Amino acid sequence: MPLSEKDNYMKVIKGETPEWVPRYTFGPDKFSTKEQAAAGLMVRAYTPTTMPGQEGYTDMFGVSYTSSAQTSGASLPTPDAHIMEDIRDWSKLLKLPDITNTDWDAVCKAAIEGLPGPADNFAKSYGGVGGGGFFLPLMNMMGFTNGLIAMLEEPEIVHEMYSYMTEWYVYGLERTMDKLPVDIFTVGDDTAAAFQPFISPQQYRDLIVPYVSQLTKFAQDRNLPVMMHCCGRCEDYIEDWVKFGVTAWNPAQITNDLDGIKKKYGNSLVLIGCWDSSGDAGYMYAPEEVVRQAVRDTIDRYAPGGGFMFWGSVYGPEDDPAVDLKRKWMTEEYEAYRETPYK
Repeated sequence: MPLSEKDNYMKVIKGETPEWVPRYTFGPDKFSTKEQAAAGLMVRAYTPTTMPGQEGYTDMFGVSYTSSAQTSGASLPTPDAHIMEDIRDWSKLLKLPDITNTDWDAVCKAAIEGLPGPADNFAKSYGGVGGGGFFLPLMNMMGFTNGLIAMLEEPEIVHEMYSYMTEWYVYGLERTMDKLPVDIFTVGDDTAAAFQPFISPQQYRDLIVPYVSQLTKFAQDRNLPVMMHCCGRCEDYIEDWVKFGVTAWNPAQITNDLDGIKKKYGNSLVLIGCWDSSGDAGYMYAPEEVVRQAVRDTIDRYAPGGGFMFWGSVYGPEDDPAVDLKRKWMTEEYEAYRETPYK
């Protein structure tokens, strides 16, 4: 019986050598001829008035967001619309949704029914009932200047706020983890800019690790792999990630020493991405052969031996034919070339 897309995907996640290079995606690709390998379990223990990408969206922390064509519809915090100026006011200003009366059986059932097909067809990722990050929510609430000053000058108060957030996260995890068919546990927090971390490894260890590790313990107790989402040059944190159970990382951007990381960790840390979005293939009107060659070069460089998933990104207005065409070239070349490293 041929290996399914899901099973091949999970072989990589488990540190095994796959039959072909899996592809990481957020959802279906209209140009793909292959079955979707993975999907997220989205548990909604509370209902926002509007959803991400819609006008007027506000997250569970009270932060308002704005989307644009330049972000392909993705929502970013509305500029200068901070909900908090002084970290000492956090307990008065931060009120997470009340989820104590949630019908957990119903929301978990809805999450399973919300998958794009039968649950067994997908490697199912789950990260909790909302949020899950620590650094980025603080920056979104206060802005980077005030947020970073708070972490530096008032660490004990930041601990108080993070303890409150963790209690909320854990409450939801305790009531959902064993009601869902979870294959991969996910955590995410963008703690780095393109070329350097926002905070030092010691600050990360002191202020973030004690809380995120309480979340990943739910996966470790159930022998589930943990996937970290962190953009930018964040390799300084990898040793800490490994200690709290991370075995896969996206988007593994090229400002990190990806060759050195692959050599050091081998298949025990799956690199997802490794795509040079700032290179020639990242330009909106890049020629077809440049895009196709970039797909082949990325696979050739990082796929040998396993421990790699392809994730190429194309950004730009959704209604721009040039953006659509680049997605088509990328998908076609990935599918034509994905078995090459393992023949």
